[in-house]
Amino acid sequence: MNTTPKKIVIAIDGFSSCGKSTFAKSIAARLGYIFIDTGAMYRAVTLYALENEGIRNGIVDEEAVVALLSQISITFRFNAQRGASDIYVNGDLVEGKIRTIEVSNCVSAVSSIREVREKLVAMQQEMGAARGVVMDGRDIGTVVFPDAELKIYMTADAMVRAERRYAELTAKGDKVSLDEVLENVVSRDKADMSRAISPLRQAEDAIVLDNSYMTVEEQMAWFEREFERVQQSLA
Repeated sequence: MNTTPKKIVIAIDGFSSCGKSTFAKSIAARLGYIFIDTGAMYRAVTLYALENEGIRNGIVDEEAVVALLSQISITFRFNAQRGASDIYVNGDLVEGKIRTIEVSNCVSAVSSIREVREKLVAMQQEMGAARGVVMDGRDIGTVVFPDAELKIYMTADAMVRAERRYAELTAKGDKVSLDEVLENVVSRDKADMSRAISPLRQAEDAIVLDNSYMTVEEQMAWFEREFERVQQSLA
């Protein structure tokens, strides 16, 4: 790889449970870039809404969620033990709390609220203004950073993604079934692609990475080739 590469924005969009965050973290560590998990930001807002009457019995109250936005401050802090950044809401560590199935079941609905997206997109653009960032989510290459130098669109078979998510949840002790997780994955796909505001879609200049049956090493080798190609085009 180029020893003095130009710092760029790397935008990674795609479906839930594709391993976007893991992939993005590895890229950031490899390049010395800042990693911003935008999905975690939407999950953090969802968690706050669950804990503060913005969501009741699984039903999202949009007006209540919007009213809560001014109370929410989101920050990332590097965790040396994990080698990654943890997310905090109003100074409280919520990294573990945002990964529950309860949050997963509501996050697409919360993410579809215009005011939520406007607040978080503005925060994300500010975080990435200086370049040298890897950002993953649903609308990074299409809305947040349409001028990103490298856009990647990740996908994988729905069952493969459900199995990955099921293994992650059960490893933490969550009592869920594979069928329940698969249903959540499929419903989130539909919600993410059909919402009126910033739907999940592949940017015209994005490169598709289907990692259904790729190892981590194979994915990183693929990335290095694409990163080098972009660097050569900028030289």
